[in-house]
Parts: sequence; C-alpha cells; structure tokens
Amino acid sequence: MANASDWQETLDDLDRRRRHTLGMGGHERVAKHHAKGKLDARARLDRLLDKGSFRELGMLAGEDIAADGIVTGSGLINGAPVMVGAEDFTTLAGSIGPSGNAKRYRVAELALRDKIPLVMLLEGAGHRASGERYGRTPTDLLAQAQCSGRVPTVAALLGPSAGHGALVAPVSDFRIMSSQGAIFTAGPPVVKESTGEDITKEDLGGPNVALYSGVVHNLGEDDEAVLDDIRRYLSYFPSSAWSYPEQVAEDIAEDGETAPRPTPELLDIISRDNRRVYNMRSVLDVVFDNTDWFEVQPYFGKAIICALAHLGGHPVAVVANQPNVLAGSIDADAADKAAHFIMVADSFHLPIVFFADNPGMLPGSRSERSGVLRAGARMFAAQTAATTLKLHVTLRKAYGFGSMVMSLLGFDGQEATFAFPGATMGAMSAAALSKASHAEENLAARLREAELTASFRSAGHLGFDELIDPRETRDQLLDALRRGLRARQAAAEPVQRTVILP
Repeated sequence: MANASDWQETLDDLDRRRRHTLGMGGHERVAKHHAKGKLDARARLDRLLDKGSFRELGMLAGEDIAADGIVTGSGLINGAPVMVGAEDFTTLAGSIGPSGNAKRYRVAELALRDKIPLVMLLEGAGHRASGERYGRTPTDLLAQAQCSGRVPTVAALLGPSAGHGALVAPVSDFRIMSSQGAIFTAGPPVVKESTGEDITKEDLGGPNVALYSGVVHNLGEDDEAVLDDIRRYLSYFPSSAWSYPEQVAEDIAEDGETAPRPTPELLDIISRDNRRVYNMRSVLDVVFDNTDWFEVQPYFGKAIICALAHLGGHPVAVVANQPNVLAGSIDADAADKAAHFIMVADSFHLPIVFFADNPGMLPGSRSERSGVLRAGARMFAAQTAATTLKLHVTLRKAYGFGSMVMSLLGFDGQEATFAFPGATMGAMSAAALSKASHAEENLAARLREAELTASFRSAGHLGFDELIDPRETRDQLLDALRRGLRARQAAAEPVQRTVILP
C-alpha cells in the first residue's frame, strides 16, 4: 500500500525548485529593482490580476535560470480569464532564452485556443547572448500575429525593452508605458557601436519619443497606474471576437447614469459660430454615461479623439474631431490613429460613435509631405469596411474627405446619421470656395447663404436620417444603439477583412 511519506523527498525537491524560481534574480537584484520605484515581475502580475487568481505555467523552465527570465500563466481580470506574461528584469535582464521563447509562444497559443485576452508586461533586453542554439523553433510573434483581431492583445512597457521583446508591443492592439518605460530596436550600446551616436535610453525610446511617434498609445505614471489602466481598457472588450461586449449591469451602474436624459449642456458648450473652438471632451462628458470614459492615444494625432465609453451601459468606441486642435482639421497622425482604433473596435464588435466637426483634411505642403492623403485613405478604408454598428452626428461642419472618413458618406452601412440644424457640409466651406473660384461678391453671398441652409436641404433629400436638437443627442444615439443591437441574433464571429489598407 502506498505511503504518503514515500512522496516526501520528491515533494521537497519540487518545493526547493519552486522557491528558487520565486526568488527570481536573487534578493540583491530584486531589492535594486524595487529601489527604482518599480514592481518586480511577480508583483506586477499580482497587481494586474484579481487577487489570488494567478496560475503559473512553465515555472520550472530554464532550469537554473529562474523561470528563464519570464513569468507566464493565466489569471482573472474583472472575473474574466486572461493569459499573461511578465518579463523578469532581475533575471538576466529579462532576456529571452530557448525555454522563455517557448513559454511566450505557449501563452499566445493558449490565448487564441481558449479565446481570451493576452497581456504582456515588458522589460527585457531581447534575445539572450549565449551559445545556445534555437534551431527551427516557433517564435512568439507568430502566435501573437494569429491572435490579432481574434482576442484582445495588450502590451505594457514598464522599463527598457529592446530587440525581439520590443516587437511584442507594436503588434499588440493597445500599448501603454510607464514613465520609466522605453522601447527601441536596439539599446544605446548597440546604437553607439553601429552608428557612433551617443544617446540615453530615454532619448532613444522613452515616453517623449514613443508616445509622440505613435509606437505607444498611453502613459501611466508608474507600474501601478499602468496595470490599473490595463484593467480599465479590457473592461470595455469581450473576451474574444467570438463574443459580444457585455452591458454594464444595472446594479453596478450609478443611479440613473445609464438612463435616457436630455443634453441641454451642449447648447452652452458648442457655439453656433463655426469659427469658435470648443473642447470635444466636454461633449463626451455630457453625452456618455459618465465622465470616466477612457481615451486611447491622447498624445498622438490630437486633432481626433479616440475613446472607449458607455452609452446606456453598452460599451462603445468613440471617434471625434477635436475643434481646439488645428480647428478640427484631420492630419496624417490623427487619421493613422483613428484607422487603427476603428479596426480594433470593429474586430471586437464595439459600436462606433462618430462626432464630426472639421473643415476637412489638413491642407498645406507640410501636411502633404506627411502623407495626409494616404493616411486619410487608410482611415476611410478602415471605417467603410467596418461591419460593426456605426452612429454618426455632424455637430457643426464636415467638409470634403473630412466628412467621408468620419462616416458621413451616404449608404455607408451606418445604423443612424444625425446632424444639428445649421450644420454645414460640402466639398469645402463657402469662404474657401469663393476664394478658389474668384467669386464675385454677389456669388460669394449666395454661397454663404447656401452653406447656412445646407443641413435643411440635405435632410430634405435624406442626406441625414434626422436633424436633431442638440438637447436630444444622447437620447437619439441611445435609441439608435438599442435598436441596432437587436441585430445580434446570431453568434459573434471574427471579422473577415476584405480591404487592403492604403
């Protein structure tokens, strides 16, 4: 008969190996890491995941190298399962060895197989310099690419990230970094050797570089802020493209915040004079359930706001022109940002609400050199190929291609198109058209008059489903959204993309 004592030696050996792994790079290295104001890899996972939910995978990989420099496994965020990986900088600078490579591939593979999000916490030196040969082994980037558009993917940069490890971020849906984060193809020593340039890691790929180049979307002050924002971001998404976003339960929502209500505040926020700017963020505060909506990529392409919000308790994506930046003109960065955001929202069946108030694409030689038409075409292709619910409101103006990229083009699959009375539209403004055509004063006056009545003429030919009083904005959008959601009478499936992005 078996005796429990027969197991003791084996279990003691297992316990010893586990304790070695849990020690990461050793007490001194871990203490040094903490002294920089950072959490270690395991503490990061504890903060990210619901308390006590982490289950490790590949704990003994790497033999004498604790977890081979990356802690991987599964856990819960807001009660929903996720796959996670956290590079351990205290162990050989979080570098990637053969076993670590296999673990990275495995968590991405399981994320897709189980149809759950994948979150990677990055702080590592890329592939490890050693004599070990990888052979013909799979790379984690293959598995992560297969996740794209099927399960939400998030990458956080919580320290310097270089080489292969850094590539995990740009192929993720959402990228966020801490104030101590940095991302680059190769670190300062390699740059010095290759090009002779002497540069710090902050100047090479810190927040002031990565955020304004668009490589990284959002910034958190420290590890805790970044990890909390990841939890917030994922709360708007379903677990995969095979499911729909979940409505906020009424018992969780604050009293009345999901209910219909008028929006008279918009009359004070939005001037009837098209030349007066205002902050579109104030509009979002009024229209959506509360002011706690989540902005994506606020430091890049500021002429467009991309955000996640709730309307009647339903998660939605928001694409809105920002009149107090470039008067709302859409530049290349704004269009590129919006195109990516629209594709992510569409992939996971988030309805998209467009708020248009722009004079068109940004003109000028500098804008043309930046590829504004290519970027605008990319945004247009993304939005017109989107199969999710699309709701549009023209607040004051939307001219030319600037209206088309904001989903104003007729019969473009919108669930609803609204405009405020007096909204102006057309190929260009009356003032610009008068100058371009060298119009006489009487013709210029007629053009101005036609512009002022354009919304009524357009409504008369069903250019919009309805002209609405600004005070009706939330209720009109909410009714259209609720009606459109009735179309979800079949199981959700991943979006099949049929457009080549410019």
